[in-house]
Amino acid sequence: MKRVVQSGLWFEELETGVLYEHRPGRTMTETDNVLFSTLTMNNQGLHIDKAYSDAQEPFHERLVNSLFTLGTMVGLAVAHLTQGTTVANLGFEEVKFPAPLFHGDTIYVETVVLKKRESKSRPGQGVVTFRHVARNQHGAIVGIAVRHAMIRMRPAEQA
Repeated sequence: MKRVVQSGLWFEELETGVLYEHRPGRTMTETDNVLFSTLTMNNQGLHIDKAYSDAQEPFHERLVNSLFTLGTMVGLAVAHLTQGTTVANLGFEEVKFPAPLFHGDTIYVETVVLKKRESKSRPGQGVVTFRHVARNQHGAIVGIAVRHAMIRMRPAEQA
């Protein structure tokens, strides 16, 4: 019987210039936002205090914690692109949040591989630069992140 195991793509399978759309999206709930904010010791009233946030210009409501947004953007790409093939995240070159995200908004993420190269110091691995873009349910861009990651190459016995 043929067996198929869900996993990410090997270094060789990641293509530059391809738009990978990750589905399903993720609705950002009040519970998620408050839990993430308190677990990370971020007691910013704009995330956890409704009365305070409602009185603040210009949004008059709580904002989803931007680090929760960033983590979710990367997380939505994992099953599609890097499950089981990531060695490590190496860093972020750019992170932007051009529009606010509110409780009840749903984000949809797309990723483009900007570039990739074989590692000079780690045989069997390569460095990949991803550009993740998150849009809300209305299509507005709510997050952008350029991320560098070390990705495994396909083992010779699986080639």
